[in-house]
Amino acid sequence: MTSLAALRRLIIVPAFNEAGNLPRVIPEIRSQAPGFDLVVVDDGSSDATSAVARSLDVFVIPLPVNLGYGGAVQTGFRFAVRHDYDLAVVIDADGQHDPANIVELAQVVASGQADVAIGSRFRGRMTYHQPWVKRLGMRLFAWTVSRITGREVTDPTSGFQALNRDALRFFAYDNYPVDYPDADTLLVLHYAGFRVTEAPVTMRERLSGVSMHSGWKPFYYVLKMWLAIAMVLLRAKTHFKQARVARS
Repeated sequence: MTSLAALRRLIIVPAFNEAGNLPRVIPEIRSQAPGFDLVVVDDGSSDATSAVARSLDVFVIPLPVNLGYGGAVQTGFRFAVRHDYDLAVVIDADGQHDPANIVELAQVVASGQADVAIGSRFRGRMTYHQPWVKRLGMRLFAWTVSRITGREVTDPTSGFQALNRDALRFFAYDNYPVDYPDADTLLVLHYAGFRVTEAPVTMRERLSGVSMHSGWKPFYYVLKMWLAIAMVLLRAKTHFKQARVARS
């Protein structure tokens, strides 16, 4: 068991047009997770996201174009690997993820209980309303991932997660989707031999702005995720099995 304080640890904040939320989110993160370094990945925002983050004395990676949520998160993973971090926590810039849970998530990984710890709102608390399409999709994805992996998964779409060094390297340059890294990534981790667990967290209403799952997007998200899961299953016996052997 490794002490969390002994590890080089990073918080990755993917952000797209979150200039209005960062002045509240960044100070809260810092107050709840002292000792963590912090990087904001500005995913081609059209507002002042980068400028606001820099004014808060945060290191910023400005992407020249909008890559999508997954592309922004993977950029953070690459930064973590290149700068030799032992552990990273991904937290959204919209205030939905409660920073009070950062240390708890990180501790699950630091203690060696898992390679990846997923923050589950269904094991913890959810204080906002979700579109019915997203709720239905989450339940179906949870059932599907649970059946395939042989362990109960309650929140396969959670982006609030902590990853150790091996998982960061695995996702930094391959194996990570550019738009919606959710249930499919849990299956990828399963087939590649990583240990994944859930930990209770609180998820709140976003502070301001428009969710990436607003309007018609939940319908697209559900269809896209089913296709992504199918592709993972097709590749399970080849690509991910080879990755598992390489790690053993």
